[in-house]
Amino acid sequence: MSSQVMLRLLPSATCLFDCPLQVKVAGLRSRQVVTMVARATDEKGVVFSSSATYKADGGGELDLERDPSLGGSYVGVEPMGLFWSMKADALHTRFQKSKSLSPHVVKLSVWEEGQGRMLAEATNQRLLMGDGVSRLCVNEGGIRGVLFTPPGGGPFPAVLDLYTLGGGLSEKRASLLASRGFMVLTVSLYGHENKPKSTKEIHLDYFQEAIEFLQKQDKVGSEGVGVISMSKSGDLALSIASYLPGVAATVWINGCSANTAFPLYYKKSQILPALPFDLSKIIATESGASISKYGMADTRAEENKGSLVPVEQAKGRFLFVASEDDLNWDSRAYMDEMLERLKHHGKDNFESVSYPEAGHYLEPPYGPYCSSSFHGFIGKPVQWGGVPRSHAAAEVHMWREIQEFFRTHLSCDTTNNKAKL
Repeated sequence: MSSQVMLRLLPSATCLFDCPLQVKVAGLRSRQVVTMVARATDEKGVVFSSSATYKADGGGELDLERDPSLGGSYVGVEPMGLFWSMKADALHTRFQKSKSLSPHVVKLSVWEEGQGRMLAEATNQRLLMGDGVSRLCVNEGGIRGVLFTPPGGGPFPAVLDLYTLGGGLSEKRASLLASRGFMVLTVSLYGHENKPKSTKEIHLDYFQEAIEFLQKQDKVGSEGVGVISMSKSGDLALSIASYLPGVAATVWINGCSANTAFPLYYKKSQILPALPFDLSKIIATESGASISKYGMADTRAEENKGSLVPVEQAKGRFLFVASEDDLNWDSRAYMDEMLERLKHHGKDNFESVSYPEAGHYLEPPYGPYCSSSFHGFIGKPVQWGGVPRSHAAAEVHMWREIQEFFRTHLSCDTTNNKAKL
């Protein structure tokens, strides 16, 4: 390495996962062309990396907030481009970061043009839990989950997070929301010990138990809880909001308007059958990853109306988030269908946002974009859609919208909190 070249990560080399960084390089020759490289290893041991070519200014400095990439994993001015453009060494692989106790570690380096010699390097530790956030494993009754509590005495708004990886727990979104001031319980979708392949049905009673557990927490100040979802859990969130008491605000991200995959039960009776899925309508592609968007049955067909979630029954508010280039299913059409249904019933308890070039997996920002990976329900790799740059920008915008929505509609009552204590 060159002792004169310095790579700086501002304001700090350690930050929360959802925080942007300013990446600056000093000590280069005037107008020197260099290659910037980012490299990380996920929880499964898969290596992700990106690179971009930059030219220093007359003073031998680079600032990724100012200077454009001339080529590589992305082009143009993209301050966090090295992070979201990282790709796996293996095909059809999604970045796995579900555990909250260990940071996402990204190693950044500067190389002479063509990656001949390393000139400088720095390590960015991206934390999933902010200072003072507590983590508690919950194994109570039928609940299997993890509870995250912000520092301080509260009161805090409460959120139930239905974000899972193949039915297993994912702590990333929950821990980050807790770092932003929410008490969050993340739970498995399929109950205590079940897994998707052994699941025959889903029971709303399980989620009612989770909501009641949240409401009993001393530091919870909101009278109703929030629910946040994505993909299959989107239709579950709709059903939770429509059938269960105590839900004040629901975030639906790229889900369906009908109950999918498994029949839904409540109080030992089936309340919604599963919308049919036709495997023969999956489109194979040369990449080896199929397009599953057209496999779901038509939600507007008369024979499928029994699977539609009666969202007009919900007492709380909705935030609908849809990606218009979702190749998993037609999220935008499902969102429009629900907006139409709510308006038809005279409801105005909703807001919506859509992103034209975003794909299916909208997550907290600055993680590696995933174009294709294995689909647990279908049993093969599928394409998720999206243009990487636009998808990354959508995640930044969406993350702000979610927090603002919950803060607005999960108001905390300090007198209610004191009564619990």
